[in-house]
Amino acid sequence: MMGVMVSEETLTATSPSTTTSPRGRAPSDTPTSDRTAAEPPTPATRAWTTRLVVVGIVLTALNLRPAITSLGALLEEVRTGLGMSGSVAGLLTSVPPLCFALFGVMAPRLARRFGPAAVVCAGMAAIAGGLLIRPYAGGTAGFVAASALALMGIAVSNVLMPVIVKRWFPDRVGSMTGLYSMALALGTSAAAAVTVPMTEVLGGSWRTGLAVWALLAAAAVVPWLALLRDRGQDRDTRPAENPGGASGSAREAAPALRITRSRTAWALAVFFGLQATAAYITMGWMAQIFRDAGVPAGTAGLLLAVTMVMGVPLAFVIPRLATRLPHQGPIVVALGVCGLLGYGGLHLAPAEGAWAWALLIGVANCSFPLALTMVGMRARTGAGVVQLSAFAQSTGYLISIPGPFLVGVLYQHSGGWGLPLALMAALMLPQIAAGVLAGRDRIVEDEAARRG
Repeated sequence: MMGVMVSEETLTATSPSTTTSPRGRAPSDTPTSDRTAAEPPTPATRAWTTRLVVVGIVLTALNLRPAITSLGALLEEVRTGLGMSGSVAGLLTSVPPLCFALFGVMAPRLARRFGPAAVVCAGMAAIAGGLLIRPYAGGTAGFVAASALALMGIAVSNVLMPVIVKRWFPDRVGSMTGLYSMALALGTSAAAAVTVPMTEVLGGSWRTGLAVWALLAAAAVVPWLALLRDRGQDRDTRPAENPGGASGSAREAAPALRITRSRTAWALAVFFGLQATAAYITMGWMAQIFRDAGVPAGTAGLLLAVTMVMGVPLAFVIPRLATRLPHQGPIVVALGVCGLLGYGGLHLAPAEGAWAWALLIGVANCSFPLALTMVGMRARTGAGVVQLSAFAQSTGYLISIPGPFLVGVLYQHSGGWGLPLALMAALMLPQIAAGVLAGRDRIVEDEAARRG
């Protein structure tokens, strides 16, 4: 399924020092002190490190969406406090995919230079700093700039999470992607559900309600700092990426993957972009849709939380199911139909069937863990996963940028939600088509080689 499959014991026990020194020398050429420092860790150390990686993955995933959904729950208060129009608010909801596209493409180069753990650690620190600063930055420009800092941290972590899963757990990509996606959905839904009541408990200021989420990001820095004590292990290419035990110079000599030559990579990028469009429209505007239909603010935030919390169980089930199927197209179609039904219901009876529409759209938004799983399945090597993840996410987020802004413009100029919801439903059709193409049993390395 994933090309070379390695057990967790083999994954954690193999050390780069057993084949080559950090400069590519044979072990006999390495000074005695270097060999002593590079001795393989004991089984107890390996087990502790693996558990620490799992904790880091979960805490990181919890922080990848609260910056967005906490703002969605308080968007009306933020608009009033900063004097934003509907169009400017729509532009604000387009900032996340813009930042993800611009900064996500930097992640592979940063990971090669500093190691994935170091980059994710810095990403969590950027999220904490951005969330703490943005409510008090003063004015819309400062708010957007501080948000961009937090979103930069989210962007690089978004790209590197599939890479870390592939590196540390190559034989459990489905289950670990499910755990990561489940934690991401939990963080997303928790921010949507508790931001409004927590703001009221903390004194009613939207600034405090947004800033408090910096504490969760600060907690996520801790496990990655502990992992950084072994910088060489973080920068190591794992056996799943280097099954033949080739030296570092041999790996560097391997031809680069021309990811843009793969039709599957493009289909996955389009699928990722359209599902991201739906997700960010939902996170940015869904609470407002319910509030405009007469639903109280607290209930609207809870409905958004229900939409997001659907990803908790389904994000664990869908990746495991996807890895067992030769073609993921049927899952793509099922999720797309749920989205069409949810958007139609929001148009016809937004308040009367609010809970049903929230559930259906929540199911449709589980296209995200499916896309992440397909990133791991469509590439054979760890290096391929890095390039495919960066390409699919960066290109996908570029595709998703106009959606939330266009919804804001349509909402302001039409005076209702009919046209925005029609747009959301229409975009679901090409999403289904691209997902079916991306779900075929193909390997991007093979496609790129054939087309080259």
